[in-house]
Amino acid sequence: MLSEVWQVAWFTVRMAAFATVLMLPIGVVLGWWLARSRSVGASFVETLVSLPLVMPPVAIGFMLIWLFGSYGPLGPLLEGFGIELVYTWKAVVVAMVIIGMPLLVRTVRTGFEQRTLRYEQVASTLGAGPLRVFFTISLPLAYRSLLAGTVLAFSRALGEFGATFMIAGNIPGRTQTLSTAIYSHAESGRDMTAGVLLLISITIAFLAILVSNWLTPRHTQ
Repeated sequence: MLSEVWQVAWFTVRMAAFATVLMLPIGVVLGWWLARSRSVGASFVETLVSLPLVMPPVAIGFMLIWLFGSYGPLGPLLEGFGIELVYTWKAVVVAMVIIGMPLLVRTVRTGFEQRTLRYEQVASTLGAGPLRVFFTISLPLAYRSLLAGTVLAFSRALGEFGATFMIAGNIPGRTQTLSTAIYSHAESGRDMTAGVLLLISITIAFLAILVSNWLTPRHTQ
């Protein structure tokens, strides 16, 4: 049992970490842009990015199957490059990225809104270019929000179930994650194994939220 639990937990952590790495550059750029732009396009993008927060994960998984399946708009394109996505570990990562991205973007955006605008304006006035301002002013000042968002996105990816179950399945040793393994073991009556997996999930989630709360900037009176 312990070997199986370790295998599932390690696979889930690796997939969530990989998904988080993929989210970071996109999430940081989107968070910064949404913090600075007040255009209609920005509102549309923010709404689109936030959809996974309110949509059922199973519905998102179904949309991903339609998008990346053999008869979807992107499936044949990927197959043309020899990339198999559905029911593979890559599908697990895609589901985690889609589900975790909103938390990263919203947290990063808040950090940029709260702490960096005035300093960016001063730096620009003194002649600093946009890239220099971003890397020397914006990012360092918003690093706590960036770290908090990263932890939240990682923990959300770690606990993802619905979208992963739909597009990646629940294949032991290939696509089975902590959440899908808990479901599988509980459904088949193996409550002890399901309980151990649940304890691991709760522990990781608790620590992630604790770290995120510590990192999130707070206003002082």
